[in-house]
Amino acid sequence: MAGTALRALIDRAAPAAAGEWPWATFAVNITGAFLLGMLLETLARREARDGSGGPARLLLGTGLLGGYTTYSTFAVEILHLGLLTALLYATLTVVGGLAAAGLGFRIARGRPSEPVPEAGS
Repeated sequence: MAGTALRALIDRAAPAAAGEWPWATFAVNITGAFLLGMLLETLARREARDGSGGPARLLLGTGLLGGYTTYSTFAVEILHLGLLTALLYATLTVVGGLAAAGLGFRIARGRPSEPVPEAGS
């Protein structure tokens, strides 16, 4: 619920008229992907180290960030854009989301922490 409320506040702060680039949804989905990449790598390292992380993955990943990001709104907004803008918006959202998640993963992986055991060790 907290993620959804935060997204709604952002959308109200920067609403897009029909046919305009939906900056709020775009920003929410890119930042959500980034945060999810960081979260999942951080929790994977914690789980490898001490076996914890499952409940946090559900609460923060599925719950908070799942409510924060909104691919259903993204899909509806595409229908209200012109063809070229819709294609650009869809492409930048998907590619940007993958890049943002990868960046979040790399940043989390680069943070100092206790060593993570190698697979098979």
